[in-house]
Amino acid sequence: MSSEEEVRDKGSKSEEKDDGDGGFLDRIGDFVKDVGEKIAETFSFGKPDADVTGINIPHISMSEAEIVIDVLIKNPNPVPIPLVDIEYLVESDKRKLVSGTIPDAGTIHAHGSETVKIPIKLNFNDLCDTFDDINPGQIIPYLLRVTLLVDIPIIGRISIPMDKEGEIPIPEKPDVDLERVKWTHLDLDETEAVLHLKVENMNPFKMGITKFACDITFGDVSIGKATLGESSMVTEKGPNGEKGIGRLQVPITFRPKDFGSALWDMIRGRSTGYALKGSIDVDTPFGPMHLPFLKEGGKTKFRGEDEDDDDRDDDE
Repeated sequence: MSSEEEVRDKGSKSEEKDDGDGGFLDRIGDFVKDVGEKIAETFSFGKPDADVTGINIPHISMSEAEIVIDVLIKNPNPVPIPLVDIEYLVESDKRKLVSGTIPDAGTIHAHGSETVKIPIKLNFNDLCDTFDDINPGQIIPYLLRVTLLVDIPIIGRISIPMDKEGEIPIPEKPDVDLERVKWTHLDLDETEAVLHLKVENMNPFKMGITKFACDITFGDVSIGKATLGESSMVTEKGPNGEKGIGRLQVPITFRPKDFGSALWDMIRGRSTGYALKGSIDVDTPFGPMHLPFLKEGGKTKFRGEDEDDDDRDDDE
């Protein structure tokens, strides 16, 4: 074999070797691709389903509301998927009321479902200070936006957005008046009376009173606490400002001789000034509420046991 033929033969073998290495790498790539496709086909990786299934208000007061959002998540995949983040936004009339992020919110089991609870707190004082048209005694509409960020094998990280509309009240404290005091037993050692109270609902929703408690002062003399555990319904304030009014009859017992002659002189008279400080527990369409009240500078009438219960002030 000549030198030229030997060089040409070595070149041909080198080319065959290069082609062989390239083909081998191509075959490896095709194999990995096929395996990935087979895994995806076999295990059917897909996007989870999620929906807002409930909005609860476990606590609401004059200053804030605690809201709990229930989100049901269904995982169709054969492996658990982690919730990377939960992002939420509450807005009203396109204005942000509150927003936040909950990191590392847990894991949804393979082929399982789970309800994730999202706690949100609304500060009414901040809202009223920020927006001139938001005030106590209103029901405001809101739009809730929730976005779940999850990591899914093969697919990668995805976001699942959800929206839910609703309403939330900003409660106003009730106006409580002592219309009259009816004595049922009058004695220096022990006096029994019934407080006839008028409760005005300043909110555009009904209130069912479940508990009433207050400290009462006649003139400058504090005579003690009056409580009532019976239920009573107070209608909502009307759309044109009509009063929603309910009435309570609250018993009270005290010993006039413990307070000196000043209180006894007031009892023997026909009327006196008074002050009330207390709270009312109520049931509402939005859940239970604890509402404080304060009445100062009021004037009430004293009536005996034989006087008519149905007489009421002329200014109702």
